[in-house]
Amino acid sequence: MTNIYFVRHAQPDYSCTDAALRPLTEEGVRDTLMVVEAMRDIHLDYAISSPYKRSYDTIKQAADEHGLEIDIDERLHERISGVNSNNQEMFRRRWADLDFCESDGECLRSVMNRNIAALNDILDNHEGENVMVGTHGTALSTILHYYDNSFGADDFMRIIDFMPYIIRLGFEGRECVEKEEILIVKKEFKGGKNH
Repeated sequence: MTNIYFVRHAQPDYSCTDAALRPLTEEGVRDTLMVVEAMRDIHLDYAISSPYKRSYDTIKQAADEHGLEIDIDERLHERISGVNSNNQEMFRRRWADLDFCESDGECLRSVMNRNIAALNDILDNHEGENVMVGTHGTALSTILHYYDNSFGADDFMRIIDFMPYIIRLGFEGRECVEKEEILIVKKEFKGGKNH
């Protein structure tokens, strides 16, 4: 079995408006120690991350403890969001229609397709291994939806306040056969431009 440990980033500092460069808050940095602890007794073979700083930084210490470099895959980045797109109405509109997006944003289907393409490459190249993936709330939600299309707006709203959050998906080949939540740290979502 291939185990993929998806790690949604810790609390980001929304005062930084550049989505790619947005760092973790001081509290978020401290919370990465919970990721280290959660992953400590799990043998990890490989680590890969979104190119966004907050995702990379969330898994960096855990990767270091396992003696792993972190590869970057541009396809794993968070949804490109437009102006005023992070509110309950817009969340629900996007989940009701995966092809819907604001004029300057990205639809959920696009996010899902590029994340699944990246994940399929990971599964093909690391079969039978344990892999840690640094990810985001929306990106991860589209992956979970891909394997269980009942995952929707309410499920997304459940995990929006989990920072960091770790969920393991177990695969036989490319088929997802197991799902297990490993770590839930509740933090209030402050409504930045990307998750």
